[in-house]
Amino acid sequence: MEKEKLDSTSTGYMGLVILLAFLAGGILMLVMFNQQLFGIIGGPLFLIIASFMAAGFLVINPNESSVITLFGEYKGTLKRNGFYWVNPFFVKKKISLRARNFNSELLKVNDKLGNPIMIGIVLVWKVEETFKAAFQVDDYNRFVEIQSESAVRKLAGHYAYDNFDDEQTDITLRGGGEEVNHVLERELSERLHIAGINVIEARIAHLAYSAEIAQAMLKRQQATAIVAARTKIVEGAVSMVEMALNKLSERKIIDLDDERKAVMISNLLVVLCSDKDASPIVNAGSIY
Repeated sequence: MEKEKLDSTSTGYMGLVILLAFLAGGILMLVMFNQQLFGIIGGPLFLIIASFMAAGFLVINPNESSVITLFGEYKGTLKRNGFYWVNPFFVKKKISLRARNFNSELLKVNDKLGNPIMIGIVLVWKVEETFKAAFQVDDYNRFVEIQSESAVRKLAGHYAYDNFDDEQTDITLRGGGEEVNHVLERELSERLHIAGINVIEARIAHLAYSAEIAQAMLKRQQATAIVAARTKIVEGAVSMVEMALNKLSERKIIDLDDERKAVMISNLLVVLCSDKDASPIVNAGSIY
């Protein structure tokens, strides 16, 4: 397989001097020898040569390149910025070497557990090898878009959105962070290598459940949060009740039998675990 090679084309200023010489000579012949065969033939011939040479001028801007072919044969790539003159028969195709951003459309895909999710990525890339970009694929810009979509679908199929359904899962799309982005970047680099594309950075820019299950998943997340909060509240309430009973016993403030302890524990747990403020009731008589 042919690889990229740099063209050593000379500067275009010498070609410009030669073109002006042919142009001036042609005009001079037409003016001074317009009645002679030498002027009638030589003048138009010089002007035709000058016009033909003008097609060979080429300007390469910074971070820009030009792939050159001659009758279907690859001749090289111009990468140094400057002013050049090449064979007018050369076919020149400019390829930008600047870094570019690709912000993918939101894709509806299924994660590892089959849940429909919406995902989008941001890709920073640039052309590294102009030969591959020009001749290995039809349109390298379109190739980047299609392969990015394919890589996103593959990534989503390997990881779950979160670990609600599988608590043993260490890496998820939502919590994987840099590790998931690294996997995406490596996958894209392998896919785009054929087109001479260098992947500078790739990361997930948007991640959410699909609309049809988003509300149900939100309720599940809220329920999980409520259960976790209630668990913490109950643990704290039990500790506080235990501490209260121990303090009362240590200081011998009151001697409670099992029945009174049960009533006290019940009242304290109701007050401490309730999601609303308790309304105290003053008992002026005996509890019996």
